[in-house]
Amino acid sequence: MGTHLPSSRSLNRLENILIIGNGGRENSLAWAIQKNELVKKVYLIPGNAGSERIKKCERINIDINNKNELVEKLNFCKIDLVVIGPEIPLSNGLADFLRKKDFKVFGPNKDGAKLEYSKSWAKEFMKEANIPTAKFWKVNSLEEAKKIINSSLTPLVVKADGLASGKGVFIPNSKDECIKAAETIFSGRFGNSGNVVVLEEKIRGPEVSVFALCDGKRYTLLPTAQDHKRLNEKDKGPNTGGMGAYSPAPLLTQDSLDRIIKQIIEPTINELNKRNIDYRGVIYFGLMITKSGPKVIEYNCRFGDPECQTIMPLMDQNFVFLLEKCSMGSLTGFEKINTSHKVSGCVIATSKGYPHKYKTGYQIKIGKIDSNDCQIFDSGTSFSENGELLTAGGRVLSIVCQDKDFDMVFEKAYKNLKEIHFEGIYFRNDIGHQVRKNFFKEN
Repeated sequence: MGTHLPSSRSLNRLENILIIGNGGRENSLAWAIQKNELVKKVYLIPGNAGSERIKKCERINIDINNKNELVEKLNFCKIDLVVIGPEIPLSNGLADFLRKKDFKVFGPNKDGAKLEYSKSWAKEFMKEANIPTAKFWKVNSLEEAKKIINSSLTPLVVKADGLASGKGVFIPNSKDECIKAAETIFSGRFGNSGNVVVLEEKIRGPEVSVFALCDGKRYTLLPTAQDHKRLNEKDKGPNTGGMGAYSPAPLLTQDSLDRIIKQIIEPTINELNKRNIDYRGVIYFGLMITKSGPKVIEYNCRFGDPECQTIMPLMDQNFVFLLEKCSMGSLTGFEKINTSHKVSGCVIATSKGYPHKYKTGYQIKIGKIDSNDCQIFDSGTSFSENGELLTAGGRVLSIVCQDKDFDMVFEKAYKNLKEIHFEGIYFRNDIGHQVRKNFFKEN
């Protein structure tokens, strides 16, 4: 059973969509949304160099913090639905502002975004709602952190409380490394995001991402995904925003998903309601499947990147209706998402030096790409004055493919990567190793 097309669209026009953000996630959302025949135009603020390669898409170059200009532009473009991609505008209350101006918005208000922008608040939230998560301590000083680290039998996970683009989480192997991580955060590397530190017991097991589209009361689930956060192969090196992903995650059986729904997803939405938080957007559940069952590692208040790039090609043309229903509080709770019967994988090409210091402005040359069930979503690109495609971020391109099995998916993705060249290009060769049968034969 697929998502039902509304019997009449005359009441809710859905011609002009605005996406806020400039990464691979936003380009993949634009690509999925434009598939719907009712959609005439997808605007991106600001988008990036790859946005204009997507059908029906146009970039708008204005500052979203200039609220008057933003509203003027949205009215001029007759925007029917705003989709906010990144966590920072959500944390700054952009959704609240636009809703007050009578725009339909997919993305939580500031109170809901707190699930992501304060890890300590999210941990207290889980504790209150009896949602399974690792034991934690909230600390306000290095001295306090040292005391807890030294009294722990095993090394603890060290996290900056606020937003740090996926780079504020440290998984040390010794107490000395724990103290160094706490020093790094308290020394100001992440600005105000590091004023508070969360220490957590280390839990073990594979990680999986679950996405719930929520209208404030009801929800519907997207396909599951697994991403690769560490920079280097064999899951070594520093944490990044994400080096690749695949979907769906075979690790999750229907039984384990039912358990996650009962113990984590529904209690989260119930607790939001209890606190009068009208959450209209996606809730990303970053989970670890431990021996004692699933536990929440983190919440995000937006689509994960690169999971979003991986999942969007599996969506049918009705995906945009789900976003609209969430924005209006009108999900029935019985929507079934018609997904492709294929599986999907994504490999991220990054700049040399990411997630630390890296240079940008290198020309990108793209050769002969297999475009059959394959996409390239630009993550960090720009144009030179004479129209050359340039690197403009740590994560540069998202190379995404679909096929009937993961071996075929990643064979195509890595074949396409051989056709992409820029100075210092770096990517992991083992993305999806858990699900690539041939990977172990070859390695």
